[in-house]
Amino acid sequence: MKKEKQNLASENKIKPEIQEKLEYPKSPMPSQKQPKPGIESKMSPRPDFLAPNYRGSNKLKDKVALISGGDSGIGRAVSVLFAREGANIAIIYLKEEEEDAQQTARHIEIEGRKALLIPGDVSNSDFCKKAVEKTVKEFGKLDILVNNAAFQQHQKSIEDLTDEQFEKTFKVNIFGYFYMARAAVKYLEKGSAIINTGSITGLEGSKELLDYSSTKGAIHAFTKSLSQQLIEKGIRVNCVSPGPIWTPLNVSDKEPEEVAQHGADTPLKRPGQPEEVAPAYVFFASNSDSSYISGEVLTLLGGETRAV
Repeated sequence: MKKEKQNLASENKIKPEIQEKLEYPKSPMPSQKQPKPGIESKMSPRPDFLAPNYRGSNKLKDKVALISGGDSGIGRAVSVLFAREGANIAIIYLKEEEEDAQQTARHIEIEGRKALLIPGDVSNSDFCKKAVEKTVKEFGKLDILVNNAAFQQHQKSIEDLTDEQFEKTFKVNIFGYFYMARAAVKYLEKGSAIINTGSITGLEGSKELLDYSSTKGAIHAFTKSLSQQLIEKGIRVNCVSPGPIWTPLNVSDKEPEEVAQHGADTPLKRPGQPEEVAPAYVFFASNSDSSYISGEVLTLLGGETRAV
């Protein structure tokens, strides 16, 4: 087993020494397009999620985290860092993303922790309840819920936004967060944390993402409201609200020429990488870091300051 982990580490270029990363790919990125939901292994360049500069310090030792959309993008990077901090991880993903989910599980195990894979759709209330129950059955408890699953589809005009798309966006992006939180609260104890994934679009809007932006604004309000409700139980609820990040969500939505310019309008002139976002989730999950913080929406915008 030790030899296998060493081989996997070599294969994925995990190095034991700290190598400070100062440069990331800048826009324009390679033009590309994928069918939904998008597969991370087919992106070029592949998103950075291993966070070689990040050293764990047992901030989440023996905790159990359940992460929706944990197979790729931000969810994958969060899974890796949570595991590096000592947590066992259950991840929810769509069945079409099995390849990505298996890869994420391998990286959790490389970090020395256990992974549980739960395929399914968070827009289904019964599935969310069963996913929480399966996590608790496997690991004996639940300490951290990360709501991260999302659906996004650009439309140039409100007239092009169908009832079906509008309903699907809301069912995945906000109904799913509600379903997961409602199911999880039964098992969360004092010191537990819920972390939601918002978006800059929920603060500033986006003319071609009317439905998506609306759900992200709802997630911000949901975060603050649920925080007020659960604070007396000692359960903290916070939200990470990123700008443009290099994930399958975007290459499976935008047109190729728009993908190439993803993040180009930020002061850093590039999209963020998932490994640059994941430490914010560790911060909110860790009581040693954020025990006095609840109901917060933290923006990560590549140097942009207008949203705050």
